[in-house]
Amino acid sequence: MNQPHVERPMSHPTLPAGPLNFRQLRDNYQFLRGFVRNPARVGSIVPSSHQLEQRLVQLARLGEARMVVELGPGTGGTTAAFLQAMSPTAQLLAIELDSEFHQRLDAAMHDPRFNLELGSAERLAEFLAARWLPAPDAIVSGIPFSTMAPEVSDRVAATVARVLRPGGRFVAYQVRAHVADFMSPYLGQPETCWEFMNVPPVRVFTWVKPGR
Repeated sequence: MNQPHVERPMSHPTLPAGPLNFRQLRDNYQFLRGFVRNPARVGSIVPSSHQLEQRLVQLARLGEARMVVELGPGTGGTTAAFLQAMSPTAQLLAIELDSEFHQRLDAAMHDPRFNLELGSAERLAEFLAARWLPAPDAIVSGIPFSTMAPEVSDRVAATVARVLRPGGRFVAYQVRAHVADFMSPYLGQPETCWEFMNVPPVRVFTWVKPGR
């Protein structure tokens, strides 16, 4: 199921370098603040692990993608990993609902391939159209379907299924399995695996949209 990940040299910086331990502490603090501020919107109290980031890169086949969408980028650790794996000519649209996370990402990310919107994932089609971006080859989601209102979750699922390119991949990493209840009616049954090298361990669901 997993595809080999080929690292590509990057000509554009993403997040500022800085000491690794300082970045981790800073991101942990920002995530904890976001979780305390609104636990229904932030699915974890700490950012994703490097192991989870690389699993998402592989499952979404980001090295092959021309257009990538990230739902819920948080403090930007996954975003930086995605940009590192993507082609120099690809584009990434990140949609963040939390205004503080959005502000931090807007100030920290310096990559011409990076596009950022503040708002709900329900507006994905609107954001793509406003920027004249093509149908995504991959959509990666960390938003917590288990804490969102069911009607919101269903609208997000319907939108993802509608805008995803035929043959494209939707990859969601979740503590709970609620996302499958909403996505499976639109995209069928997913492939599922666990990533235990993360706090907390998460399920990773992968759907491939039928057709080409």
